[in-house]
Amino acid sequence: MSSARLEPDAAAFYAAQSDFSDPNDLAPLYADLPKDPAQLACVARDLMIHRLEGELFGHVIPQDRLHHDAETRYLDDILRIIVDRDAGPLTRRRAVLDRFVGVCRDFALLHCSFLRHAGVSSRLRSGFADYFRPDGFHVDHVVTEYWDSERGWLLADAELADPMVTGTWKVDFDPMDVPRDRFLVAGKAWQAIRAGEADPKTFGLHPPQEGPMHGEFFVAGNVRLDLAALNKVETLLWDIWGTEPDSDEKMTDTVRELHDQAARVASDDVPFDAARKLFTQNDGLRTPRTVLSLAPFNGPSEVTLR
Repeated sequence: MSSARLEPDAAAFYAAQSDFSDPNDLAPLYADLPKDPAQLACVARDLMIHRLEGELFGHVIPQDRLHHDAETRYLDDILRIIVDRDAGPLTRRRAVLDRFVGVCRDFALLHCSFLRHAGVSSRLRSGFADYFRPDGFHVDHVVTEYWDSERGWLLADAELADPMVTGTWKVDFDPMDVPRDRFLVAGKAWQAIRAGEADPKTFGLHPPQEGPMHGEFFVAGNVRLDLAALNKVETLLWDIWGTEPDSDEKMTDTVRELHDQAARVASDDVPFDAARKLFTQNDGLRTPRTVLSLAPFNGPSEVTLR
């Protein structure tokens, strides 16, 4: 197999920590971490529990942790919560009651931080997974994309790096090499919808019968999040900015055309220079210093980023 090649500027950009993934003064905690991407995914998995995994792990998640842990934007603050609950090395599997209570973004951000520390080019990808439901619905999700010198960019889902979890969801693939037809990056999902090849009602946080968080506007929001993550702005999933619509009724041709532009670069094959240029030069897509956070439990608030 011939080696893949990543342009030096892209390799350097994605191997460096972002403001969100940087452990800062807690970097010494990384001293004894393994270098292997799969082992790093297992370390990340064993430090966290998803907000929705209480029953799976036989644990009643305390309400304050359920409501507040996943509001933690920055990796150094996540690490402080983890070591405050158990001061052992990060390689020690935490008891469930001592874990950080997060969402998919947090698993991916921690894994990405570990990988970047190890010198592996990596980034978060927002999109939709089909492996959390048996009915064909594509669930809002975030994974890690990391560079493999032989095969190029691979998708990894650190949330699946536990045999009990993969068994629960009947996962039949390697979590360190998620097939791209099982996890659609946001731009690819958007393009399929625009081409009439996919039903927007089958993409979102949940299907129509379970609530309003699905449809074209939701996919557009994920395109915006994915473009930001490709530029190492790894916000919370409920941070919004610019002209982002909050319902399908507010989708206009102008908004659709803007997301058509974003989807062309936030797809499987990312043109690095184009992704950087579109994000940094377009006021409708670039993340501003202050965002509106629509926190699921704590309600909306304006937040100024670091």
